[in-house]
Amino acid sequence: MHRNNLLQQLKTYLEKYPAERGMTQRYIDFVKAHEDCFERSLLIGHVTGSAFVVNKAGTHTLLTHHKKLNIWVQPGGHADGETNVMKVAMTEAKEETGLAALEFVSSELFDVDIHAIPERKDIPAHEHFDCRFVIQSQGSDEYVVSEESHDLAWIPITKLADFTQEESMLRMAKKWLTSTSGIID
Repeated sequence: MHRNNLLQQLKTYLEKYPAERGMTQRYIDFVKAHEDCFERSLLIGHVTGSAFVVNKAGTHTLLTHHKKLNIWVQPGGHADGETNVMKVAMTEAKEETGLAALEFVSSELFDVDIHAIPERKDIPAHEHFDCRFVIQSQGSDEYVVSEESHDLAWIPITKLADFTQEESMLRMAKKWLTSTSGIID
């Protein structure tokens, strides 16, 4: 079953973050119910992958000012049939930031989120079932703004609330700041 890896990652995540049971169980139920959960053509919602990109020092995160949503968020995007959500997160991080020297801090899910995407042109309102990983810059922090963004910016993680009040973004900042293994030397 092509969904087994994701389901195992979500189960492990739920064990680590039992306080997020409601959303995580809803995510699990969605994946179990929809064999085509990795396809954008599933119009009620689909799996996405994204990256909480941190600089080498672990003090800043790279956010994109998303053109379609007009908000500051982490880089990420559609799985488009790819069942390896880690691969999706890394691909999106590289495509949306132009950073080449990136590494995963961990192979475990850092965060999961289910968020509404508004109707746009011929695409109905739907939900993104997002898997998030921490990816750390290991080289130059010089980014390239992609066609999907108005802008990119390295934001001090301790100041993230100055750019967004989005609960899931603030949750990721808190997780990073309280982690004991957060920085790669």
